Amino acid sequence: MSKLFKRTKILATVGPSVFPEDKLKEMVYAGVNGFRMNFSHGANEEKDEQIAIIRKYAAERGKAVAILQDLQGPKIRLGALKDNHLDLKAGDEVVLDYALQEHDGTLFLPVQYNLAEKVKVGEPISMFDGQVHAEVVEIVSDTAIKVKVENDGFLMSKKGINLPDTDLGGDILTEKDMADIEFGASRDFDFVAMSFVQSAEDIEKLRQILVSHGSKAQIVAKIETKKAIETDEVMEAIVRATDGIMIARGDMAIEAGAEVVPIVQRKLIALCRQHCKLVIVATQMMSSMVESPEPTRAEVSDVATAVILGTDAVMLSDETANGKYPIETIKEMKKVILYTQNHSRILPIEKNPTGEYKSYDALGKAAVKLAEQIEADMIIASTMSGATAASVAAQRPNLPIVSVTSDARVANQLALTYSNSAYVRDFSATYAQDLAHELKDSGYLKPKEGKDDLTIVFLSGVHRNDVGGTDTIQIRKI
Repeated sequence: MSKLFKRTKILATVGPSVFPEDKLKEMVYAGVNGFRMNFSHGANEEKDEQIAIIRKYAAERGKAVAILQDLQGPKIRLGALKDNHLDLKAGDEVVLDYALQEHDGTLFLPVQYNLAEKVKVGEPISMFDGQVHAEVVEIVSDTAIKVKVENDGFLMSKKGINLPDTDLGGDILTEKDMADIEFGASRDFDFVAMSFVQSAEDIEKLRQILVSHGSKAQIVAKIETKKAIETDEVMEAIVRATDGIMIARGDMAIEAGAEVVPIVQRKLIALCRQHCKLVIVATQMMSSMVESPEPTRAEVSDVATAVILGTDAVMLSDETANGKYPIETIKEMKKVILYTQNHSRILPIEKNPTGEYKSYDALGKAAVKLAEQIEADMIIASTMSGATAASVAAQRPNLPIVSVTSDARVANQLALTYSNSAYVRDFSATYAQDLAHELKDSGYLKPKEGKDDLTIVFLSGVHRNDVGGTDTIQIRKI
């Protein structure tokens, strides 16, 4: 069974390609563990319908599935350009004006964010996914700046602007984000992803806002700015402050340079494993499958590398949101994950996991060591908050982890955690053991060839309502 059990999870983006109900059902059944809803696009009514469909088929499938709300953040864009196109030459001086309503074809361009309040002379600016590079040469007015273009190129309407050296000063939650947070707090979201994070303080600000709205969603910090990866200390502070990290490699490559991305990816995965935090690798993992029914060899290698490094989850963006082959992409990604995990061990990290509760870390490490030494079939963890299961997963065991909880929200959040299958059951003193018998009777758990019973390591605690109450490891034959 363990060879067919996908330990690295798949997070897929919902979009026009998969919004029909039958496609969302196919995604659940094809192996998607979580769905990302991009709040840069789509109406709230649409999101409500999508949530209902996902929950319906997750329940039908009998699996926990995470739903992630991805806030747009201060996505700085150009306004509408005349004829949707403007050619530029190296040396051109362009004025970007927040107050400008309409473009007349000149080098005075409308922009959807007041750059004059944030940028400084001498700072670089990148436009249209890094195709046009420029430098700030003058703050023209309260709403306008002048930049000097450094290379020949062209711009189109509404294309993005990156500010790699600009300090946004904590101003990364827009009015739209605040409205979306309020909407999300009253809906069924398990995670909220924060875009363009620059510091741990940004995370704390969002956490206070979520608490004020009564939201129990966990925070995923999207690492995509140069500021967030400036030093190892800044990265570690962000990891400590958040519940999870999304390595958003697209904007990161534009802001910091593509050559930086692989090294930062390794560092962040290691930091998240060390601190028992969720980590997701995102952007262009199988981007050729937007148009092609097969991935490139480089994309297969990219997914396999993320698996070997020990990421919790890999993410699909345009591949499922707008691609021609969304279900085929999911199946290809699952195939790569399974082959990689069955033929290569996860790379070790330099430091042992050290989460928020030391007792969890010690018990998690002991449970995994014990399970490997006795060649157990599985680890089953009783968990109230999900921390026990996360501490076991942080050890990246080479076997499945089953988590049982009485809280549906915790189960859905664990759906993206490495090697975890989470189940919701009414609490009892024996609900973990009862679940093991249930899974065996259903055929989900099967003894190894030549054996009649299963060997399972159980993690549990007698203090049900105490966070940190897990205190017992047992070996049981089922």
